[in-house]
Formats: sequence, structure tokens, C-alpha cells
Amino acid sequence: MHEYSIVQSLLDIIEEHVHKHKAKSVRKVVVKVGVLSGVEPHLLQIAFDTFKEGTVCDQAILDMHIQPIIARCRSCGEKNEYAKDQIFFECQKCGNVDLEILEGEDMLLMSLEME
Repeated sequence: MHEYSIVQSLLDIIEEHVHKHKAKSVRKVVVKVGVLSGVEPHLLQIAFDTFKEGTVCDQAILDMHIQPIIARCRSCGEKNEYAKDQIFFECQKCGNVDLEILEGEDMLLMSLEME
């Protein structure tokens, strides 16, 4: 389960921010998880709950925003949104399949609530 290594990296980044801002603890961690990121939200939650113990995030909640797939058609320029379970992506305006993925492939730390 690679979510464990993701959470460990996330906690390292959070520790840096806590020290930089001279905070004592973190109350809330907000992340954006793209549906094509390869991260399973329920496994990420389990990993976060497991590894946060004894850290500055001990009492923190993990707030996940699931980012759908957003793609721009290279033919007509239309932006399209796709469901995670969709297998084939085509422009909803012109039918072209030459698409540029704009969002939905990454997991990002969006914000922290610190004390």
C-alpha cells in the first residue's frame, strides 16, 4: 500500500511548515486527491490515522477534496469533466480524443490549520 509512504512524505512536509511558522500542532490537513493520482482515499485516511499518532498532527483531521478529471480538447479547446470510472475519454463538444489532462492526476496539500 503506497498510501503509507505518501502519508509519511505528507507528514514530513507538514512538520516543515509547523516549524517554519512556529506552530505547536495541526488541527486540519486539507488535500486535493485527483481521481487519476493512484491514491485510494479510504486507504489514505487509514494511513493518515495510523501515522499521525505522536506527531504534530495527532489531533488533526484529514479533509480530502476529490478532484475529477478535467481535460481540454486539443482540437476545439473545450474543457471537459470526466467521471473516475469512465474508460474512454472524448471531447463532449466535438468528439475528438486528443485531450490534454489539466487536473485529476495529482495529490496536493492545499492548506493546514495550525495552532
